[in-house]
Amino acid sequence: IAVTGTTAIQIDINQKLADAMPVYLAVVVGLSFLILMIAFRSVLIPIKATLGFLLSVAAMFGALVAVFQWGWLGITDAPGPIVSFIPIIAIGILFGLAMDYEFFLVSSMQEAYHTTKDARRAVLRGFALGSRVVVAAALIMVSVFAGFIGNHDATIQSMGFALAIGILIDAFVVRMLIVPVVMSYMGK
Repeated sequence: IAVTGTTAIQIDINQKLADAMPVYLAVVVGLSFLILMIAFRSVLIPIKATLGFLLSVAAMFGALVAVFQWGWLGITDAPGPIVSFIPIIAIGILFGLAMDYEFFLVSSMQEAYHTTKDARRAVLRGFALGSRVVVAAALIMVSVFAGFIGNHDATIQSMGFALAIGILIDAFVVRMLIVPVVMSYMGK
């Protein structure tokens, strides 16, 4: 009762957010798994999408910690702890974009498979169609979030950096490289 002030409030907020993170991740990943399973009538596609998203999140947080907590690249003037609400917001935004990109690519591949009945040709044709949308959307979003890096406020800088690097990795490494390779090996 006697302890008060912004430090005590911040400690309480940090603890609440830390406690909510596992539940938040479970709900977000679990719902997407179910929706993708219903949409594609497959178990392997949602597993692949979920693992790809988790890889993107790990890369995003690794880069965020390296740059804003350890001071790599000299973007921030005063390296320090990551603000506690950034992970939850960044996960939510990255998740929405990652699943959009996944859906664009895999639905194009699925449509191509229905016309060709050849899994490898469907991956090639679907990737050729879906990748244009993913590249355009990802470049727009990376540009928007990278614009925040020039801000003088470290919280806004770190949020912009986290989302720009997370989207860049998710779109161009996970969705444009790993997804077509895995899909071609999965066959029909």
